[in-house]
Amino acid sequence: MTRRRARAPSSRAAPPEPAAEDDKASTVAKHSLVIAGHSTSVSLERIFWEALKAASEEEGCSLAGLVARIDAGRGRANLSSALRVFAMERALGRKSG
Repeated sequence: MTRRRARAPSSRAAPPEPAAEDDKASTVAKHSLVIAGHSTSVSLERIFWEALKAASEEEGCSLAGLVARIDAGRGRANLSSALRVFAMERALGRKSG
């Protein structure tokens, strides 16, 4: 009877699994916008961009217009945080703005 040697685990990492739909929603996307005549870029998870686009369509304004309005009322919060809060408040039924 011959004995087989146990193989050491491979040092190669397993290939990445395909991204699930939920993973796509959490992927960060960067958008460039002009707000009050100034170019800026904002990085947000795709799910928040989708929520903001839906809100702008519901309100009959452009995405840049909606972001400008949120920007004007954000106080000391950074713009990305203000956009996330706006989207979350709408999702919770606490329409702001």
